[in-house]
Amino acid sequence: MISSQSTNAVFITGATGFVGSHITRRYLADGYAVSALYRPASGYGLLADMAERIDWHEGDVLDIPSLEAAIAPNCDVIHAAAVVSFFPKDRDRMEHINVEGTANIVNVCLKAGVRKLGYVSSVAAIGRPVDKRGKPDEPMTLDEEQKWEESPNNSGYAITKYQAELEVWRGVAEGLNAVMVSPSVVLGVGDWSRSSLQLIKYVYDEKPFYPAGLVNYVDVLDVADVVAGLMQSNITAERYILNGGTIPYRSLLEQIAGALHKRPPGIRVAPALTRLLWPLEAMRAWVTGTNPLITRETARSSGALYQYNGHKIEQVLDFQYRTLKDTLGRVSDAFNEGKAG
Repeated sequence: MISSQSTNAVFITGATGFVGSHITRRYLADGYAVSALYRPASGYGLLADMAERIDWHEGDVLDIPSLEAAIAPNCDVIHAAAVVSFFPKDRDRMEHINVEGTANIVNVCLKAGVRKLGYVSSVAAIGRPVDKRGKPDEPMTLDEEQKWEESPNNSGYAITKYQAELEVWRGVAEGLNAVMVSPSVVLGVGDWSRSSLQLIKYVYDEKPFYPAGLVNYVDVLDVADVVAGLMQSNITAERYILNGGTIPYRSLLEQIAGALHKRPPGIRVAPALTRLLWPLEAMRAWVTGTNPLITRETARSSGALYQYNGHKIEQVLDFQYRTLKDTLGRVSDAFNEGKAG
């Protein structure tokens, strides 16, 4: 355990994953003494190249004794561990990891007396309310003031992240110094076979289809910068949407294709067709034992016109979002190097 006397000590969950690894690298670059949670079966993930610089604690967010052994008094804690899935079979796992795991982190932080907790949530936790404006062709803009509403547009993942946020707010009510960030679709360098980075591989393989609707995006380096900035500030009991921009899916995929020098998708898949296809895809997945390419939840979100206002964070930190061009340039360079290697 890192000494509780260290004023620059930070403990990070989810450090081996996409967002968590970038937060970890940012803290290491800032000279912090970093400790992190890991499971031997999963290895060091995206931090294998600098594993020796981290004080690793074997454990799990569902294993309270392992958390109690790892979290020291007066240190900072970043909770970035989560399960992201839109497959029905993963709902129970998300409830355990995302909700119960966050409750465990909050309780141990309260007991230990940590300096501050930073929770990495998601814009999904804001919810997707039913649009009652009567303007189906105009995007609905959501910000931090949006109250959660029960809606068929909310995925199982969104529900568990919302419930996890409630655990953090409970901790705040009990005296915990905490702050939250809610990123949109996170882009950056990582494992191209997982989460939002599958978009890069999809375009590289010159797949022909693109969905209707809008995509909200943010650079993973921006997420890491904001988390570090908020944790070093006096800001507490606040939540910040992190969203660098909102564009049609087609435009994003075309820009990715341009950066990779690939042919962009050219066939639009209408939401109505997606909703018709998901039952057939579910049956195919059941027969083959694979994950479905389209689920009921992804079909419902197809063509959705929601955009998130991420400007609140710019008003409290000396911060400016990276441009999509810069993000995709960095991503394409790393992806091409990886493919070449």
